[in-house]
Amino acid sequence: MYPNLKIEIFKRGLRQNNLAKALGLNEAILSKIINGYREPSGGQKQILAQYLQVDESWLFEKFEANMIAKFASLSPAKDEKDSES
Repeated sequence: MYPNLKIEIFKRGLRQNNLAKALGLNEAILSKIINGYREPSGGQKQILAQYLQVDESWLFEKFEANMIAKFASLSPAKDEKDSES
């Protein structure tokens, strides 16, 4: 999944079908790219980043399910009161 791509589309109030038409992409293909079911080509990455006016590498950072486990395993920092005890 490409959360940054999803967020940018949402922030701008764009609909996937309108974005696909504006970029000359198939709506189903764009949906699969956004949801991480299809790897975008270099050209698709470039046109999406240019259209949204953001950095291409940032836009296509992947969210991996194993990142959830990694962050969930981190214990919360103790505040100073807990460390004084």
